[in-house]
Amino acid sequence: MSAKSKTIRRLEELTNQDVALVGGKNASLGEMIRTLKAEGVQVPDGFATTAAAYRIFLQDNDLDEKIRLRLEEYRKGEKTLHQTGEAIRRMIRRGTWPEELAVAVREAYGELCRRSGREEIDVAVRSSATAEDLPDASFAGQQETFLNISGEAELLDACRKCYASLFTDRAISYRENKGFDHLQVALSVGVQKMVRSDQAGAGVMFSIDTDTGFPHVVVIDAAWGLGENVVQGTVNPDAYLVFKPLLDKPGMTPILRKSLGSKEKKMVYARSAGQTTRNVDTTAKERRGFVLSNDEILQLARWAVAIEKHYGRPMDMEWAKDGETGELFIVQARPETVQSRKDAGVLTSYALKESGKVLLTGLAIGEAIAAGRVQVIKSASEIERFEEGGILVTGMTDPDWVPIMKKAAGIITDHGGRTSHAAIVSRELGIAAVIGTGSATSDLKDGQEITLSCAEGDQGKIYEGILDFEETEVNLDDLPEIKTQIMLNIASPAAAFRWWRLPCRGIGLARMEFIINNLIQAHPMALLKYDELEDKEARQRIRELTKNYDDKSEYFVDQLAQGIAVIAASQYPDPVIVRMSDFKTNEYADLIGGRQFEFSEENPMLGFRGASRYYSEHYRAGFALECAAIRRVREAMGLTNLVVMIPFCRTLKEADRVLEVLAENGLVRGQQGLEVYVMVEIPSNVILAEQFAERFDGFSIGSNDLTQLTLGVDRDSAILKELFDERDPAVMATIAQVIRAANKTGTKIGICGQAPSDYPEFAAFLVEEGIDSISLNPDSVIGIIRRLAQVEKRVRR
Repeated sequence: MSAKSKTIRRLEELTNQDVALVGGKNASLGEMIRTLKAEGVQVPDGFATTAAAYRIFLQDNDLDEKIRLRLEEYRKGEKTLHQTGEAIRRMIRRGTWPEELAVAVREAYGELCRRSGREEIDVAVRSSATAEDLPDASFAGQQETFLNISGEAELLDACRKCYASLFTDRAISYRENKGFDHLQVALSVGVQKMVRSDQAGAGVMFSIDTDTGFPHVVVIDAAWGLGENVVQGTVNPDAYLVFKPLLDKPGMTPILRKSLGSKEKKMVYARSAGQTTRNVDTTAKERRGFVLSNDEILQLARWAVAIEKHYGRPMDMEWAKDGETGELFIVQARPETVQSRKDAGVLTSYALKESGKVLLTGLAIGEAIAAGRVQVIKSASEIERFEEGGILVTGMTDPDWVPIMKKAAGIITDHGGRTSHAAIVSRELGIAAVIGTGSATSDLKDGQEITLSCAEGDQGKIYEGILDFEETEVNLDDLPEIKTQIMLNIASPAAAFRWWRLPCRGIGLARMEFIINNLIQAHPMALLKYDELEDKEARQRIRELTKNYDDKSEYFVDQLAQGIAVIAASQYPDPVIVRMSDFKTNEYADLIGGRQFEFSEENPMLGFRGASRYYSEHYRAGFALECAAIRRVREAMGLTNLVVMIPFCRTLKEADRVLEVLAENGLVRGQQGLEVYVMVEIPSNVILAEQFAERFDGFSIGSNDLTQLTLGVDRDSAILKELFDERDPAVMATIAQVIRAANKTGTKIGICGQAPSDYPEFAAFLVEEGIDSISLNPDSVIGIIRRLAQVEKRVRR
């Protein structure tokens, strides 16, 4: 066997069976080139040095015994980890290349240059350890990567530095903890043609939701320039979320969410002072623009699905776009090692038991809660002063930080996105983290007591003081099967993915007003009539909110559609019932710019709310925006499991008028499978149930309002709270009456009110009366299922 064939392999010659030869990273690249080319997946051309080449280098420089002695000194406590790592790395960097090995690398580089049609090409030089990127050996990224390497001399130097990086402090520590024999682990160097992403963008992609394990989405992060800034968390990237089941549906664009990152820096090529890359400030235009077009987002997502299908497991990938050719490439792919290994039968949930002052917000990583004292550490040189159990607060992290991240109760960073180093490692360690706060290192002080919550949706919150919280673990494997359809009540899009493992069949109530209030924040009429807005402060706030939109009404439609789409995707293809907006006038007035467009009412609870708004000239244009968002989710994204529900519909005439307005806005009941439900929350809905059933496809009982209007009790009155009870005989008789009417007319009927979540005996009553579905708050699902299993045995024998 020639020296070259023993020490060098073209990537296209490699398969997943070659991990021992070239490490997981390089084997995976070869596997994709060989098997996924037909799927359109593009991987940059290149070659890899073998594990044999690494061993030849060590043997020729008499390094094996020297390394072994250094490691023994460390284990005996004679030398520190830092001293040991630095000594070994120095020895390797000072090593000389065996001539045959150097010739083989030069020849392989020359051949790559010829295949690329250039005399001397730029390459990326990446480390691939033989124990790295295996499903049970995580913490990828412990070894080094060198970008924009050009020429034989630079390449050989970069390869030597890669060999040395097998003994970084973090790599030594990791192998010690995992029980790997240091001298049995070898290092392969992957050499790939550089993708000119310095002139475009790059990032990270997962074929699973990294925070909840929801398997039906692709998560993509993107920033301008080379991808290292995304990996290291140096910037807050764009974030895209794509729904996998509809990727191949013709004409659909199943991009559930597009979040614009600030992307303050970009990494580009450099050729000065020994540097091959450098960070520069992005332009204002780059910060305001998305890195990827919709077509590019969908192309990457399709590649992610193809790669995941080939490997048979969720995958963690890096991608890059060539600014010269416009082509996209996958530059790395490895198994995802956190969510895919969780026990699907066990669900752990966290909840705060008290509230507090919010100091900061950022991206919530995971779903846990942590409390403790702040320890601000701005540099890796300070990590030795970190005390176990503290809350680590820093700008960003890299693999050097892993030893103290393991000791932290929680982690907070100034910068980074969902696929940054801090986010990935926090998930692997099961530690609550809030990423990309912007100012944690300056706003939080050493010793300050805080609570870090990731249990409240996408937004992670830092609370002042130590707050009480609870952790609940539920085993889903021993739940009985029941006939009653159990659905979820969901307000926040972020919460939808958290509960995907629950044995539910759809969402019975998704509250549109939550999305408007928390994501959009502005009154729809204030957006439509911005030029007429009298409140200067409101104008300024709306201008800031809509700065990335040419049309302010498009801001409303786009943000609402994205929020609804995430909720609809979480239960697809089961029905997801979205209630059109049901703010009261005082609540609408509290939206930005809202006071100019709302009445002052003595009793908003019984006033201009629900269906009455939709056909009124005072709000009709705003309702048209809501309809446009629904159409976008159903018709552009393809989520046809979305059901529209009309709240607080007082009369049959009002029902007819609302259906007419829906149709005028392109939402025709029955067309393209559109179902329209109505809330049953007014006595008139019960009394005329059979007539309402002629107009609507389903009923959903709103027990709060129905109790209020049946008993004549203000549900918000503290004085009358003893009288407000859904279990009152009059309320239960009313509910029984409407269930019977629905069963008689063959109309679907469910309940989305609070009562069955609060009172298990109430849920049992509903089953006894013959209800089709019960929509519950997520935390009550398990207990209610167990209770209903007993009821069904008794009632439905």
